[in-house]
Amino acid sequence: MNQQGQQHPLYSGDRNHLDRLLGIASPKDENLVDLARLLIRYRDFPGVEDLKTDITKIMKLWGLSQDTLYQKTKNIWAKGFRPGENLEEGIGSGFDTSDKTTN
Repeated sequence: MNQQGQQHPLYSGDRNHLDRLLGIASPKDENLVDLARLLIRYRDFPGVEDLKTDITKIMKLWGLSQDTLYQKTKNIWAKGFRPGENLEEGIGSGFDTSDKTTN
């Protein structure tokens, strides 16, 4: 199998998220969390070089190293951040972490 051309099943949606993040000059907490999730998702994935290039580009745009991004997002999570609270469209697995019940 040619791993250079391997596609990730979430590529299309993640491409849209990265395009959105590329347009942000001053990231909010949820933007940092999104970028960290994408970095983790694709860092060891073979292929999708365009996504990896854009992740690196965004980190440079925002003045972040990988370690700085991880520390910032660790602090964000420690303050009680939960996916979907302030996001229009999150990048997570789609798992609903709310404790709300529906009738």
